[in-house]
Amino acid sequence: MKRTGTDSHSRRISKHPVSPSAVRRLLLTCALLLTLFGTDIMAETPNFIIIFTDDQGYGDLGCFGSTTIRTPNIDRLATEGRRFTSFMVASPVCTPSRAALMTGCYPKRVGMHQHVLFPTSRKGLHPDEHTIADHLKQLGYATACYGKWHLGHHPEVLPVANGFDEYLGIPYSNDMNHPDNKGKPQGGVAGMDLLWTDPESTLTSWTTPLIRNTEIVELPVDQRTVTRRYTQHAIDFITNHRDEPFFVYLPHSMPHIPLYVPDDVRDPDPLNAYTNTIEHIDTEVGRLLDTLDELKLTEKTYVIYATDNGPWLPFQHHGGSAGPLRDGKGTTFEGGQRVPCLVRGPGVPANTVCNELAGTIDLLPTIAAITRSALPDDHRIDGLDISGLWTDAIQKSPRNEFIYYTAQGELEGLRQGDWKLLVKQPRQQNNKQKEQQPTRKLLFNLAEDIGEQNNVADVHADVVAALESRMLELDQEITANARKPWMKP
Repeated sequence: MKRTGTDSHSRRISKHPVSPSAVRRLLLTCALLLTLFGTDIMAETPNFIIIFTDDQGYGDLGCFGSTTIRTPNIDRLATEGRRFTSFMVASPVCTPSRAALMTGCYPKRVGMHQHVLFPTSRKGLHPDEHTIADHLKQLGYATACYGKWHLGHHPEVLPVANGFDEYLGIPYSNDMNHPDNKGKPQGGVAGMDLLWTDPESTLTSWTTPLIRNTEIVELPVDQRTVTRRYTQHAIDFITNHRDEPFFVYLPHSMPHIPLYVPDDVRDPDPLNAYTNTIEHIDTEVGRLLDTLDELKLTEKTYVIYATDNGPWLPFQHHGGSAGPLRDGKGTTFEGGQRVPCLVRGPGVPANTVCNELAGTIDLLPTIAAITRSALPDDHRIDGLDISGLWTDAIQKSPRNEFIYYTAQGELEGLRQGDWKLLVKQPRQQNNKQKEQQPTRKLLFNLAEDIGEQNNVADVHADVVAALESRMLELDQEITANARKPWMKP
């Protein structure tokens, strides 16, 4: 079992017998550390930084086609590294997407697939799951998380219970209030305009908490400064651990609504709120990259930049753009789940593009491969090692399939190669069944129709049948072997 970093929990878990799988992991860790220290490889072990924004669109970076948002620092990652154009997240909403990133699993496999967690939720990512932070910590890495967690706000499931040495951030979305999610201000575009024109509203209209490790240290959090503060904590952590391998997970709260930036960079016009916010994130990314340069860590550090799902389009100028993709957050169309991804680091060829299928569920096994370390054999995952795509050592992705689950965790589609099938069931509305409608089957060839405008299901019935059969087969295996989330007693 993993420790939370709190004395009381340490005493509780010491009463439990050690499982055979835990013993195997301990032996594996010892063997790996002996190997690393014994051959002086530790000094060459790469660092990892994952920058994960919230609700940022595929078209919101200069290197992904934006002509209205200036992102020179993030674009630098594309110039000095590799841009992935077919990079997927495992859900179109926050919690399940983040569970997949951390565990290398489709959210359903770890019981985190049924929409997002709220301040009243009683579950979280089970501490027995093997996260990226767990894996690297076992290899001697210093690990830290600064930003939005959203995998459970209870002490037993916060980042320090899931492999991170330290944590500072908000436990759920920045439009949620402690302790019961009540008393929130006006919503919608008009409500967001009002909040933007009154930056003090971060302190008067919200009770979103800031947590350090397991304790609330600021209530409400000043959302104007969190992007800058998260980055500064990451910079300080990197500086303090420059002589040892480190992993920093930097999941920014922004640009999830409500949008806030520091007063000294704020554009008062709410029509520019989203642009202002992304450009502020870009500035902070620049500070982080400059720190790596100054500490001479650039050549030994992998920096991965992505976002948790597509843009929240109904919020208009408070939301982003999916570029050429269809729809956005909350949908299984590409705009909801195909996200911008950039990778820079050792062996990654500069100024290159990879159009192969990959996703956040592949990061854990890829990091394991890069660190030449084995994953536990008692935790089946869905991710694949795509390190060859990072370095251009292989031209074809090991991933040929990707399953689409709705925001509620319902099976809805499968991509196989360039074919993508969505099977959309009739939905209920206002607790009453809609007029009976037939199931809609949508088939797209993404190589020819990235915007998913041309449904060719009628002329490729054989492809529809094959993909539908395969997606059911894959989902049945995941369902049969799904593990339970942590639940508060």
